[in-house]
Amino acid sequence: MKSWVQSHLNVGLIVGVLFVVLTYLLVWQQAATTGGTRVVTTVAQWLVDKQLSEGEGSSEKVVTNGAQQIVDKQLIQAPSETEAVTTKVMCSTEERLSDYCELDGDVRIRGRAWSVDVVPPSWSSERRAWKIRPYSRRSATHVDTLNVTQLQGPGGAPACTVTYSKPAIIFALGGYSGNVFHDHADVLLPLFYLSRQYGREVQLLVINRVQPWWLGKYRLALRAMSRYDVVNLDGDTHVRCFRRVTVGLRLHKDFGIVPERVPGVRLAMPDFTRFLREAYGLPRGAAANPAREPRRRPRLMLIQRQPHRRFLNEREIVRAAEEAGFEVAVTELRIDAAVDEQAPLVNSFDAILGLHGAGMTNEVFLPPGGVLIQVVPLGKLDLMARVEYGEPATEMGLKYLCYNITVQESSLLETLGPDDPAITDPDSVHRRGWAALYDIYLTKQDVRLDIARFSLTLAEAMDHLRRQ
Repeated sequence: MKSWVQSHLNVGLIVGVLFVVLTYLLVWQQAATTGGTRVVTTVAQWLVDKQLSEGEGSSEKVVTNGAQQIVDKQLIQAPSETEAVTTKVMCSTEERLSDYCELDGDVRIRGRAWSVDVVPPSWSSERRAWKIRPYSRRSATHVDTLNVTQLQGPGGAPACTVTYSKPAIIFALGGYSGNVFHDHADVLLPLFYLSRQYGREVQLLVINRVQPWWLGKYRLALRAMSRYDVVNLDGDTHVRCFRRVTVGLRLHKDFGIVPERVPGVRLAMPDFTRFLREAYGLPRGAAANPAREPRRRPRLMLIQRQPHRRFLNEREIVRAAEEAGFEVAVTELRIDAAVDEQAPLVNSFDAILGLHGAGMTNEVFLPPGGVLIQVVPLGKLDLMARVEYGEPATEMGLKYLCYNITVQESSLLETLGPDDPAITDPDSVHRRGWAALYDIYLTKQDVRLDIARFSLTLAEAMDHLRRQ
C-alpha cells in the first residue's frame, strides 16, 4: 500500500511540474509575440530598448553574456519567429569571368571557418556545396575560398550571434587588386552596380588578409555605397546571419556595365563616373569648350611613367600640345597617392595623354565630354588597350583617341635590333605567355613620338572639344 501511494505522489509531482513549465512557456511566448517585438532573448531586447530610450551616449552594439548575441540598433535585428523564410540558392561557376552565389533565406556566415551556410526551414534530402572565391575574376590567384553550403536541415546549424536586417555582399581583395585599374574594374565598379539596388542599406563584408590599406584608400567610395562600416571576416568569431547574401562580385565585362544585367535598377558607365564625382566631391561635370570660351585653353594632363614605358621626347610633345591650343601639365601619378587628392587634380583637366597602362584608369575622374589619348606601344597591344581603356572611355561619355606607334617610334628598335622576333613577329612573343609579353613590351620599351604624325591626333582632340 505504501509503494502504491508513493508512486501516485511521484506521478502527481511530475504532472504539476510539467504544468507549471508549460504555463510559463505559453505566457512568455504570448508576451513576445503580442507585443509586436522581435526577440533575440528577453534580456537582449530589454538592453536594446533601454539604450534606444537613453539616446546619446548609448553603445551601438549590445552583447548578452549568456548567448553572446549582438544587436546593432541601426542594422541588426532578430527575425520574428512567425516570419516566413523562403530559401533560394543560385550559384554560378560557369560564366566567363566570375563565380558568385545569390542566397536568400536563413544565411549564416562564419568568417573564421570561411563558410557560408544556408539553413532550410525544414529537412530535405539534398545537401549542396560550392567553393567560391569572392573575387570578381576567376583567373585571380591568392584569393581565399569560401565554402557555400545548402544544409539538409536546421539541425546542427551554428547558432546566430549577430542577426542583421539588411542584405549583405561578400567580396575579396587580393588577386589583382592593388593595381588602380583592377581596383576600379574588379572591385569598385561591380560593387557599385550590385549595391545600388539597396540605396546604401547594405552591409559589405570583406575577405582581406593581404591589403589592409585598401579599405582606407577607397573609404569615400565605399562609404557612398553603404551607410555601414565594412566588416572584415578574417578571423571573425561571430556567426553573422542575414536574409539575403551575395557571395562574390559579378563582372559584366573587363571594365564596363551591361545595363540589362544590373539587378534592380538600370545603370550605365556615366552613372558610375557620376557616382565617383559625387563621392569625391569633384566639381566639374563638363569639359571645357573653347568655341564657347575662347579665352580658356583646355587643359591636358600628360602622364609620364617611371621608370619604364616613358615618353623620351617629353618636351617636344608638350610644345606640340601647346601649339594645338592646350595648356599642358606633366605629372607622375604615384601609386600610393591618396585618391581624394588625386581625383580632384584629374578632374581639373579636360584631356589625358598617356602610354598604355594603369594610369589610364584616371579617365573615370575626367569631366564628361573630355578626351582620353592612349598611346599604344609596339607589340600588338591594341586589342588589350581598347578593351581595358578605350571602350570604357567611350561608354563614360569621353572621346577616345588611340595612337598606335610605329616601329621607328619604339626604343626596342635600337635595343633589340630590326631583326629581333619582338620587332618582326610579335605573335611569337605572345605565344610565350604574359610574362614574356610584359617583360619585353611593357617593361623594356620606351617611346619617342613622331611629332608630325602625333600632331594630327592632338588636332582631332581639340576639334572634339570645340564641337561638343
